[in-house]
Amino acid sequence: MSDGFLGYRTSLMLDVVVCALVLVVPTILYSLYLVKVKRQFATHCNIQLGLAVVLLIAVGAFEIDMQLVQGGWRNVVEKRAVPLDAEQLAGVRQVLWIHLVFAISSPLLWATTIALALKRMPKPPAPCPHSPLHRKLGWASTLDLVLTSVTGLWFYYVAFVR
Repeated sequence: MSDGFLGYRTSLMLDVVVCALVLVVPTILYSLYLVKVKRQFATHCNIQLGLAVVLLIAVGAFEIDMQLVQGGWRNVVEKRAVPLDAEQLAGVRQVLWIHLVFAISSPLLWATTIALALKRMPKPPAPCPHSPLHRKLGWASTLDLVLTSVTGLWFYYVAFVR
């Protein structure tokens, strides 16, 4: 099991996903700026689709690495130079469960938002009768993705950095 590249005894794919979590929030905010302020609907659509594909590939590769290569998250945590005691491990597990709530709901909500937009929005993208629902779903997806990122970084911190 090789270590990651961020300086902690993790896995390569865990560090890749952590970097993706850091980049996803500014990318989403930029996409929202483009659609809300600049009214660049097609660019917003392309960024969202590109981000969804990149994250799907990264998370898929991460899950393969974590489950099949590493043998589960506990095996990665046990690579730490200073092992966690039982109380610390319990805290890491709690943070992981919180993260999983958002990590599971985010792709479902985001996929729904994207699928409905692709089905109901005109081509090229422009305001339409679906826009009010799309805005609500989009903001819910954004909040969920931000919470996925924050809780994922929190997990990385308590499991490997602290």
